[in-house]
Amino acid sequence: EVQLVESGGGLVQPGGSLRLSCAASGFTFDAYGMYWVRQAPGKGLEWVSAIRWDAGSTYYAESMKGRFTISRDTANNTVYLQMNNLKPEDTAVYYCAAKRGRYSPSPYEYEYWGRGTQVTVSS
Repeated sequence: EVQLVESGGGLVQPGGSLRLSCAASGFTFDAYGMYWVRQAPGKGLEWVSAIRWDAGSTYYAESMKGRFTISRDTANNTVYLQMNNLKPEDTAVYYCAAKRGRYSPSPYEYEYWGRGTQVTVSS
């Protein structure tokens, strides 16, 4: 059974940091690109970041560049999203997803999804 389990969300003040984790199982983790996608209240899916299957390349949405860092640990089948200098507009449910093959910023192409973790940025 394929599982993606996110953790690390919570309530943080503006300017603070959080590190999200996504533990993967049930598929060949090191053959898949890994993605983070978020959904703010009342809005659609927004692609956040991606990392290639071999960690050779990373990608970020423009508003996340310089603040977010994606990484992966193949030994532990885990992908991370370090989020710094968080802003209220970063408030959303953050989902981890997986896709085999060529990188794509379209969430509708992702094969596997986690259930998400809530991130709330508020003073």
